[in-house]
Amino acid sequence: MSLLVCCGLAWWQWDRFTSANGTFQNLGYVLQWPLFGLFPAFMFWRIRKLRQKAEADGTADDRPKPAPVAEVPAPRPRPDVRPTDEDEELAAYNRYLRELNARDQQAAE
Repeated sequence: MSLLVCCGLAWWQWDRFTSANGTFQNLGYVLQWPLFGLFPAFMFWRIRKLRQKAEADGTADDRPKPAPVAEVPAPRPRPDVRPTDEDEELAAYNRYLRELNARDQQAAE
């Protein structure tokens, strides 16, 4: 199906190339579209060939087992260290942010 669509697009580009305002870019597309159409067929053939080889080797069901996942430790609480030279405007802004965070946490619960 993809080959038919891409060949149609190649024909359309050929018509554009042969028209009065056609460029060599259109000619390039004439050559590219059939390749785009053949690619899915090639991939189907290649995957089928690889599966047949895997079945012949007996490795079709030998998938690697996932590695065990290490347990991630819980994050440690951050110490509540406040800078000593904090100005009043910054302190008020930080208090406002803490209030907003507390409201957000309450709304989520």
